[in-house]
Amino acid sequence: FRVEAEDKMQGMNNGVAILNSTANANINNMNIPLNLSGGLSMSNPGDNKNLNNIYLLVLELTNPDKRESALLELSKKREAVPDLAPILWHSFGTIACLLQEIVAIYPLLSPPKLKAPASNRVCNALALFQCVASHPETRSLFLNAHIPLYLYPFLNTTSKTRPFEYLRLTSLGVIGALVKMDDSEVINFLLSTEIIPLCLRIMETGSELSKTVATFIVQKILLDDMGLTYICATYERFYAVSTVLSNMVDMLVEQPSQRLLKHIVRCYLRLADNPRSAHST
Repeated sequence: FRVEAEDKMQGMNNGVAILNSTANANINNMNIPLNLSGGLSMSNPGDNKNLNNIYLLVLELTNPDKRESALLELSKKREAVPDLAPILWHSFGTIACLLQEIVAIYPLLSPPKLKAPASNRVCNALALFQCVASHPETRSLFLNAHIPLYLYPFLNTTSKTRPFEYLRLTSLGVIGALVKMDDSEVINFLLSTEIIPLCLRIMETGSELSKTVATFIVQKILLDDMGLTYICATYERFYAVSTVLSNMVDMLVEQPSQRLLKHIVRCYLRLADNPRSAHST
């Protein structure tokens, strides 16, 4: 499950290269097609006004004085604009600005000093990354830039305060949006990182909602043949996953959760599909 430090650094370098390559489309000149996937085709002046407002908000992300309010408004509107993800990805400097929001709070992680306002702000940036991660046009670009790696320090936190719990949950939401697409490219990428041990820790120590999302991520990894083979390839990997699942079942006796139990059972069912682990599950 461990990732070598040199692989991480290479991933970050690749991410910077990809980010640099996206700086060709300048949203300031509105050089973004309005029918990227059909979702931005507007038929009346009111729709065009709303779209122009989205462009203005995206522009404001590059203005440090206006970024916080732009993050909040865009995170609220992301469900209403089907192709917000391509706009964000192909606009000049936008992804770099979102990454600035991510890395800006790294110093607050250890020792834990994150407060609610900073947590809310970075979670709005994470919500936009979730939008990018779930869109078919930008998902592969998101992975090729290794952007999920920037979220892993958030998943590695252990503080149980509300700002940290909100941060972990929103970060898990980005990964959850990736695995929800049932894309083998996503699973292959995640298996090359430390996402499984990070999820296992949250499955044991997180809040009920965080546990549920983390278990869902492990479940989706297991449902992919490559993921199942990877986890069952060695005794150590299988033991780590099965032990956490067993501990979670024991904890459910005192704190029942039908939603969480459903995902645990699905993990066990999938593990049983592997001949090497069937007798153990």
